[in-house]
Amino acid sequence: MNNIKSILVFLMVFFLIEGNLFAQLIHVQTNQNSLIFQVAKNKKLFQTHYGLKIQNTQGLQNMAVVYNEAYPSFGNGQSDEVALMATHADGTMATDLFYTSHEQKVYGNVQTTVIHLKDEKKAFFVDLYFNAYANENVIEEWTTVFHEENKDVTLSQFASSAIGFKAADYYLSHFFGSHSNEMNFVEEPLTNGVKTIETKRGVRTTEYENPSFMLALNSRAQEDDGEVIAGALAWTGNYRIAFQVDDQARCQMIGGINPFASNYTIKPGEKFETPRMILTYSDEGKNKASINLHRWARKYNLRDGDQPRPIVLNSWEGAYFDFDADRLKSMMDGAAEMGVEIFVLDDGWFGNKYPRNNPRAGLGDWQVNKKKLPKGIDDLVKYAEKKKMKFGIWVEPEMVNPKSELAENHPDWIVKRKNDRAMLLERNQLLLDLSNPEVQNFVFKVVDDILTENPTIAYVKWDANRHVQNFGSEYLNENQQSHFFVDYANGLENVLIRLKEKYPSTIFQACASGGGRIDFSSMRHTHEFWASDNTDPYQRLFIQWGTNHFYPPIAMAAHVTKSPNHQTHRTTSLKFRFDVAMGGRLGMELRPEDLEEEEVTFAKEAIALYKNIRHIVQFGDLYRLLSPYDIDGYAAINYVSSNKEEALLMVYSHEHHRRYERNFTKMKGLNPNAIYRVKEINMVGGKSKINFDDQLVSGEVLMNRGIWVDLRRPLESAVFQLTEIKD
Repeated sequence: MNNIKSILVFLMVFFLIEGNLFAQLIHVQTNQNSLIFQVAKNKKLFQTHYGLKIQNTQGLQNMAVVYNEAYPSFGNGQSDEVALMATHADGTMATDLFYTSHEQKVYGNVQTTVIHLKDEKKAFFVDLYFNAYANENVIEEWTTVFHEENKDVTLSQFASSAIGFKAADYYLSHFFGSHSNEMNFVEEPLTNGVKTIETKRGVRTTEYENPSFMLALNSRAQEDDGEVIAGALAWTGNYRIAFQVDDQARCQMIGGINPFASNYTIKPGEKFETPRMILTYSDEGKNKASINLHRWARKYNLRDGDQPRPIVLNSWEGAYFDFDADRLKSMMDGAAEMGVEIFVLDDGWFGNKYPRNNPRAGLGDWQVNKKKLPKGIDDLVKYAEKKKMKFGIWVEPEMVNPKSELAENHPDWIVKRKNDRAMLLERNQLLLDLSNPEVQNFVFKVVDDILTENPTIAYVKWDANRHVQNFGSEYLNENQQSHFFVDYANGLENVLIRLKEKYPSTIFQACASGGGRIDFSSMRHTHEFWASDNTDPYQRLFIQWGTNHFYPPIAMAAHVTKSPNHQTHRTTSLKFRFDVAMGGRLGMELRPEDLEEEEVTFAKEAIALYKNIRHIVQFGDLYRLLSPYDIDGYAAINYVSSNKEEALLMVYSHEHHRRYERNFTKMKGLNPNAIYRVKEINMVGGKSKINFDDQLVSGEVLMNRGIWVDLRRPLESAVFQLTEIKD
């Protein structure tokens, strides 16, 4: 019966379009990608292609469309999964959208498109927006919904994107985890039905599942072969990305804000805007899709994406809550000796009535702790500057401890369940209600006051350490409680925008119990993210491998910490820790005086080395060579500068290898006609892991024959620098 129904629906759509063909195509295009819509004669809008660039669309307007509507709505009978569901004042839940007009313009590298849709019977409107970035082959899509009806309309679904595909098979790669275990990679075939990637946690929403995907068409995803669509939602709140495969082997992706507990009422003339869905298509496998996203992010979606990131030493794993000014200055002494550029004071520096000596008190009371720091923050800032470093500071302004002056003075600002229900604690703290503009002003003022009083602070680490569990807002009225999830995320973004505008040169890091804010929305207003609280370099191989499928290495903070590691208790060499951390924005998180003299010397040399190569890591293209998930026990990546004159190869062994079993790596992205000097760097001892160290090798040999690297033991690594030799 279900098969018959599906066939009837397909035939209905087929004959509807076949009988109403209208020679009008709307072509959203980049240099290599095309997203094409078709307007039928009856003014219905359908997607007719998304994939490789079609230069000449002649005849496409005469072909039957195999996808659903461009923005399917509930009540028109043509789709199971819908992008939009609205309830009108008269109780009508049906919406039937028709094309009215569109505009397209080109501004340099960016083509903008707006497609206007209107309900058949009501003054209800949907506009579809697209920004197509030509050189980067990335398309942003988002939607606005508004109406001119006499009374309010309630939205119960409101997706950003509804894109269709047609292939024999579909393989979905997505990324999941938990605290200290973020961005694990999994690939699975899509079968008939609906597969969803979603979260309902409200805050730090990327810690468990990331709002991103790679969809391979026809065969499993390969790094350098096959058709792949990569997508990621730019949103800090709840999200839902759903993939439906029907019995006609069509797949539709509908992604956007998670409608769970989020019915949203809009007044006449009021606009509801969805977050951006970021999409790219590659016919050269996953790695090309990643490079597209990295290049786009650095240029258009990351604060100061063209500026090198400084090396940081964060106090957390070196001191935790147990410090005073003398201990911090001692850490600064060691940091400065090793060449660190910014010293960051983490949690524990504030609170007087309820001092922040542990996670159970003081959060929300942003006065400098007079007992710990009697001379204030300014004394530390000046000491850092005396040591030729800049100073940074940790804040968590969205949160509050019950044991705090803030909680005593403003209980109405706290997110809580109604009817005097017990407040559920997580990490001994509660959440402030950022749907409330007054709370937004307070959160802004927390950071604004710190930076105003200490104008040379160069770095702010913004943390968030709990989810939304006490659902309820005293600011929103009884009919708007379901607005909370959306309004909280928008309120947070409003604060970050204000801070970005007032402090354009201050570096901001998005941290949320580790990787709870790895998303393109946070990145738009910050310079970097903290990928995970797990700093074990072995675990970081996996975390960073998954993260860099979408998010560029320049934005990924990676720190060298003490051994044995504080999270896993694994013992690793200082070299291995540096070699892994050099794959992102290098930093440290330890007490320098805990290092042996020879370790300080090595760290000093490694930091100096990174300063000379960071432009390759932070601005070059990343190529994934050998996956840590593969059974051979090796991982490898390489970076190539935009002019292909410089490159880095990083190889890691994380298992034991037999007597003659060694790593063999073919590099990617080099100029095949160039001659490169290949030299191992960041070495311990004088013997290289290759037998042709500091020799000249052609790009063709390095890519087509490859390099044999003598890594046998677990947790060994080697890094090689390549420099083109000109005639």
